[in-house]
Amino acid sequence: MSPRAARSEEASALSFVQTLRWMWAQLTSMRTALVLLFLLALASIPGSMIPQTHISAITVSDFQAEHPGWNRILEPLGMYDVYASPWFSATYLLLFVSLAGCIVPRIGKYARDLRKQPPRLPKRVERLPEHAEAEAVFGASVTLDRAEQWLASKRYRIRRTDEGISAERGYLRELGNLVFHISLIVVLTGLAWSNLWGFSGTVVVVEGRGFSNVITQYDDFTTGAMADTDQLEPFSVSLESFRAEFETGDVQRGAARVFDAAMKVTENGETRDHLLTVNEPILTSGGTQVNLQGHGYAPVFTVYDGNGDVAFSGPVVTLPQDGNFASVGVIKANDGRPERLAFEIFFFPTAVLDQTGPHSVFPDALNPEVYLNAWHGPPRQETGEPESVYRLNAVGLEPVLGDDEQVFRAAMKPGASMTLPDGLGALSFDGYSRWIKLQISQTPGTVLSLIAVLVGVAGLCLSLYVRPRRLFLRLTEGGVVVGGLDRTDVASGLAEEVDGLCKAATGYGDDVASSRTSTTKES
Repeated sequence: MSPRAARSEEASALSFVQTLRWMWAQLTSMRTALVLLFLLALASIPGSMIPQTHISAITVSDFQAEHPGWNRILEPLGMYDVYASPWFSATYLLLFVSLAGCIVPRIGKYARDLRKQPPRLPKRVERLPEHAEAEAVFGASVTLDRAEQWLASKRYRIRRTDEGISAERGYLRELGNLVFHISLIVVLTGLAWSNLWGFSGTVVVVEGRGFSNVITQYDDFTTGAMADTDQLEPFSVSLESFRAEFETGDVQRGAARVFDAAMKVTENGETRDHLLTVNEPILTSGGTQVNLQGHGYAPVFTVYDGNGDVAFSGPVVTLPQDGNFASVGVIKANDGRPERLAFEIFFFPTAVLDQTGPHSVFPDALNPEVYLNAWHGPPRQETGEPESVYRLNAVGLEPVLGDDEQVFRAAMKPGASMTLPDGLGALSFDGYSRWIKLQISQTPGTVLSLIAVLVGVAGLCLSLYVRPRRLFLRLTEGGVVVGGLDRTDVASGLAEEVDGLCKAATGYGDDVASSRTSTTKES
């Protein structure tokens, strides 16, 4: 290789290293950290505005069906699972690296500054923004002793020479800044811990029934990459009863007032009662949290097939569609013979029928009524493919026809029963129960994040209220000159401390104030 080629290769390698150093310097600058923090907050907004899969997969499905145009844009961008999307994770990791790269050098510099003495005594103390001069009553040694004693009482670090004293305080301000920024890293660590080792799932529980914490009993379940679903905490809960009360007055009529779920919790071989409300979740000994997330109605039906056998019996969970809890659901009697049956049900807690059709005028069950459509079809072979329990898959089914070959529809009150045409079967509306939706989650990093937030707030307060300040006292012929310098623009009280040090050193008392002069610091 020729010398020129070698120099060119060396220059290219040096240029590459310089580029990397420049990129690292830009990434670890405080400006970049602030921009990334803003971007992370901005990226969190879609997670609160767009339905998320880990919260309610059904809501996401409904949103996709209702907004196909938006869905073509949102789904490729991962907007239905924002916090697990690549772009959110990239912003998160860049912020983590930026904060770490910014803080580590500052910690080293702060450690070196703590070991340093205050700065040297300037030659022209009188040029400082605040200064005062006075004649000394005592000798040089006594004057310096008195000044040192006064400064020590004010928690200044002192550097004494034969010419005078330099003093500085406010080192805790930078400590507060470091604590605040380190707490941000710990918060991010706690969030990552929760996302990687935590889990979250939901389940609907009807009155009189329960739930055990095994993955097969969840309606939907999301877990971190490091969580072991075979080692979920063993516990179970059962819903004894649910009480909901609504405002009946003219003002805010129908507004929720009380949501109380009487639960029994079984863990570690012991059973206890717990009143589950919106603000009082169940906390297990292993750190799992059970929250009340929603509620609704579950009308109870018995379906008889064409042979007179019971093809279905039990409550049917219906999903509220409005604030008055008009709800929809599906009965699937797949075991009916000779034909299977299905029903689309519309439950109205306080039913009213007028020119607009049936609807509910109040969320409480004051006049419950069910409207339904019936379907029938030949038995089908079970494929094992999952399908929604809230929607009817009409493939292979036909609507039941009534008189004049019109689609058969019926309205039923609790206790009513009806017979389907053509000997297809019968249906009875036995009453209704209530259901609640539980969110079961475990976020192991929550405590760490909470502690980090509290420590970070304390560090921020420390950085805001501590005032870094330097005071200097120089001996002159027959007197002293005292000067002061604030290292922040928002500090106050510098003039008073300059006068206080001058008085303490010279012993002149209040007379020194008349000889004090000051200059104004230009902004």
